[in-house]
Amino acid sequence: MAIDNKPTISHVIEKFPKNVEIVVALGHKGELVRDYLTMAHDDRDFTFVKVDNYSGPGSGLGHSILCCEKELQCPFVFCPNDTIVLEDIPPPYSNWMGHSDVVDNIYRTLTIRNERVDRIYEKNTVNDGYVYIGLCGINQYEKFWSYMKEGVNYGSIEIGESYGLSRIIERENNITPIQFTWFDTGSKVNLKQTKEKFFNSNSPEILEKSNEAIWFVNNKVIKYFDDASISQKRVARANKLVGYVPDILSNSSHLYSYKMIKGKTLSKVVNNKLFDDFLLFARDFWKPIPLDESGAKDFKDKCVKFYKEKTLNRINKFFNRFNIRDEEEIINGVPIPKISNLLDKIDWEYLCDGVPTRYHGDFHFENILVSENGEFVFLDWRQDFSGILDYGDIYYDFAKLMHGFIVNHEIVNKDCFELYRNGGIVNFDIMRKHKLVECENIFKKQISLMGYDVKKVQILTSLIFLIIAALHHEPYGEFLFYLGKHMLHGELND
Repeated sequence: MAIDNKPTISHVIEKFPKNVEIVVALGHKGELVRDYLTMAHDDRDFTFVKVDNYSGPGSGLGHSILCCEKELQCPFVFCPNDTIVLEDIPPPYSNWMGHSDVVDNIYRTLTIRNERVDRIYEKNTVNDGYVYIGLCGINQYEKFWSYMKEGVNYGSIEIGESYGLSRIIERENNITPIQFTWFDTGSKVNLKQTKEKFFNSNSPEILEKSNEAIWFVNNKVIKYFDDASISQKRVARANKLVGYVPDILSNSSHLYSYKMIKGKTLSKVVNNKLFDDFLLFARDFWKPIPLDESGAKDFKDKCVKFYKEKTLNRINKFFNRFNIRDEEEIINGVPIPKISNLLDKIDWEYLCDGVPTRYHGDFHFENILVSENGEFVFLDWRQDFSGILDYGDIYYDFAKLMHGFIVNHEIVNKDCFELYRNGGIVNFDIMRKHKLVECENIFKKQISLMGYDVKKVQILTSLIFLIIAALHHEPYGEFLFYLGKHMLHGELND
């Protein structure tokens, strides 16, 4: 979960002073959590505790807490990794519990009497209590650990820290309530509200994906991939693109990081003069790669795999994910046959006759930074071209640029697109920035003057929309599919 392009756990960590030791219980995907924290917050003192049982019989929050007992033989603050507050978090000079003025019994609640916590109630039991936000300071740590261990057979394993706190209330009556401005990220509704609260208009425009993420933490950019091979190939390619992409600071199996560069994405600052400068820079970047006859044949085979096979696989994935059938439809008033029929009309021999050059692979304005000193820096490069790390087809970079002129991240994040689908009738629309429309027209003229085939770029652009549709959420994924289908039909019948 990311809030303002930063994982929730980083928001939590940044509420504490840098000289405080932070004990982290590692459960599911614990190694990934450890790698992220040490990469993102290398200026912090972490102690990691591996939870031996976090999913089977006998597991529970209380068990995870007890695994940390050895490391917490002192007053400490307990904080869940999904609780964000605005106020400073006080040290555990006394026992205290954090609460919100939200009244909702779907959470644990507490009642207050004489400026002390009087009682903790389980979820769905009390309607007029204050919500306990899971954040607390434990000064009497020895008693807390004693109560937690005494309660192993009476609920402490399942209930968690609330069990030990309840025993302190019963026997000591010395827990102070502290009110916080609390943001819960544990449900879709609350997560959306929290994202809106922390939204920063100056932050990069990122489209969230289920299998990868990009975060901006501690003056670093951190990239994550479910597939470790993608991350490792990205690092390898960064070494081949020195001078055009940022230097890698550190990497692990699923992550890599580089220093955040101050500047603006090209989409935010582009004008005709700057775009001309960029095209001159890009022409130097697209260094031709000479291939012998055998290498040229292999490259063409790679283009077939990259374009034709990938398109077919992704479209099938799209149909399965969105439960949509391949059928004839009227899209924006135009009768269009099945997508399978359109794909059969493509001259794949012509389309896959690529031009090998040094290439980026995800070359659009959101991935091109204009630094404060006016230099262009390329971000979020693709890991390979059908297995090739050293080069790819220049037409793919062209098509990626073209697709970014049509669909801009900022517009999508603001929901400035529409999709209506009823049976075989589909209508879609999207707001476009005038300056990007101008760039599209300039770009078509320039690549034509460079001797490249604009028609091929247009067809590949439509395929890109079809390919990425399966990777995005509803309704954006569906919008991309119908945009690609409509565009492909137009290009094949032009």
